[in-house]
Amino acid sequence: MDEARWYVVHTYSGYENKVKANIEKAIKNRNMQDLIHVVEVPMQDEVEEKNGTKRTVQRKTFPGYVLIKMVMTDDTWYVVRNTRGVTGFVGPDSKPVSLTVDEIKGMGIDLAALRPHVEIGDPVRILAGAFQDSEGIVKEIHEAKGAIIVSVQGFGREFPVEVSFEQVESLI
Repeated sequence: MDEARWYVVHTYSGYENKVKANIEKAIKNRNMQDLIHVVEVPMQDEVEEKNGTKRTVQRKTFPGYVLIKMVMTDDTWYVVRNTRGVTGFVGPDSKPVSLTVDEIKGMGIDLAALRPHVEIGDPVRILAGAFQDSEGIVKEIHEAKGAIIVSVQGFGREFPVEVSFEQVESLI
């Protein structure tokens, strides 16, 4: 299977979070968790002052855009492209072009911030792959590899499963 890559989708301004929710719903309804891994609206903290009071607010880093880590297939393209609020993929003639890690970092986006926060000992659910819907405990974290080792019960014993950060959700 092809490797998942980061793509940028253009949306109607102000619809970024709605597009994210609709794509995530379509992923679940069509059982595409193993093809579309992460849908993210990049945010940044800003300090704003109002009536003499400073407070931190979150603002969209790139209004009108949503980042998606996915395996590009005809089906995944169709699901994303036909989501309400999506105007197209970013690329020449609206043909999707994946971002490089350097481009993502150059945009000021911390890839680690897009990962679910898990620590050793945390319970997690595996979202994709051969052990989809299995629950287990995080035993090891390999930041450089972008993977974690989850201890899963099965076949009458406990065994380790290596998955990417995007393939798990925290149960905490």
